[in-house]
Amino acid sequence: MAHAPEQPADHRHEPHRHEHGAPGAGHHRHDTTDIDWAETGPLLESQAELFTPLYEHALAWLAKRQTEPGLVVDAGSGPGVVACLFADTFPGARVVAVDGNEPLLERARDRAARLGVADRFGTLAGELPEVLGDLDYPADLLWASRSLHHLGDQRAALAAFAGHLAPGGTLALMEGGLPARFLPRDIGFGRPGLQARFDVVESEWFARMRASLPDTVDEAEDWPALLAAAGLKPTGSRTFLLDLPAPATDRARAYTAAHLFRLREAVGDELDPGDLATLDRLLDASDPGSVHRRPDLFVLAAHTVHTAARPL
Repeated sequence: MAHAPEQPADHRHEPHRHEHGAPGAGHHRHDTTDIDWAETGPLLESQAELFTPLYEHALAWLAKRQTEPGLVVDAGSGPGVVACLFADTFPGARVVAVDGNEPLLERARDRAARLGVADRFGTLAGELPEVLGDLDYPADLLWASRSLHHLGDQRAALAAFAGHLAPGGTLALMEGGLPARFLPRDIGFGRPGLQARFDVVESEWFARMRASLPDTVDEAEDWPALLAAAGLKPTGSRTFLLDLPAPATDRARAYTAAHLFRLREAVGDELDPGDLATLDRLLDASDPGSVHRRPDLFVLAAHTVHTAARPL
């Protein structure tokens, strides 16, 4: 599934397109008919690759907490960057990337072939959570990174996810964390505190996105409690950092520019005129103060993983 604007990454949000279309870079969009996947697929893949250190730490943490799984399912996989990391983390496992967008799954299959794991890598196209019914057998580890919040009834979706776990299997849910940061509080022009004000606008956008989903249900985002309500036993939560200090790489600059461009497209008319002018300077590649050129640009992000097990 393609996320709506943030998060990267394999999973595209901030605000969400998948990530998740609207602000930010980020895992699932309701209407994908207007997306040029020939252009967007490589961008999503590149963004997910930027976040690889964060994902590697999260997967290493998962690997220490369970035995080698037979089947790993990435629910909302996008172009398969994380799914392929699972294949590397668990060399004895079969990995299935699940997404609603076939062109992204084609990229996932191509990536698996390049990395030499195609013999134990599969894909499944369809909408979550219903498509999980097409799995050949229950998952020992089901990973859902920033895909759940694109489903209207999150409680029902978690129950469906839990129903496709093998006894003793683990559901790993990446939801929450902290808004990404790219810039100092004072960037030398405009009013200081720009990203904090962006957070407010993006949060309001996210609430509208959630309200527009089919059959949406308001829920307090107490993920361990929701996992328990799905019949699972919560086993831990941990937050993982992506810390890419200045000076930024070209890939980090491209990610930041894409994030801010989507934000401008989605909520630019809601910004204070001064903040909009500042944002336009940040996106102007000819401006020395833009994210394309400024020496103090960095990427700092925090994503939280919640785990729960199906009773034996």
